[in-house]
Amino acid sequence: QEQLVQSGGGLVQPGGSLQLSCTAPKSFFVLGTMAWYRQAPGKQREFIASLIGMTNSKYADSVAGRFTISRDNAKNTLLLQMNDLTPEDTAVYYCNALIERPGKTSNYWGLGTQVTVSA
Repeated sequence: QEQLVQSGGGLVQPGGSLQLSCTAPKSFFVLGTMAWYRQAPGKQREFIASLIGMTNSKYADSVAGRFTISRDNAKNTLLLQMNDLTPEDTAVYYCNALIERPGKTSNYWGLGTQVTVSA
């Protein structure tokens, strides 16, 4: 079934770390761009990081140097390692897959997971 299943998140103190996971069909990692977005209360959803293949990654300026996007091929899982978290990182985080097939582009979203950074 073509869906994204997220796990991870929770409450962490400022300066702490969390890892988010997103399990997807294996074909998604071959056909498309995998990414993470987040949405804070009262704000629009914003791009965090993307990954094409194994190593072609991009990051938003707000998280570059602190967050790392990667994939675990054995588990068909997209990962987001978040370090040095601040209260400004508090948001619902969403996994995204943009899948390109001949004649059709499909956009998939996970259900989201809450990340709260607070003392």
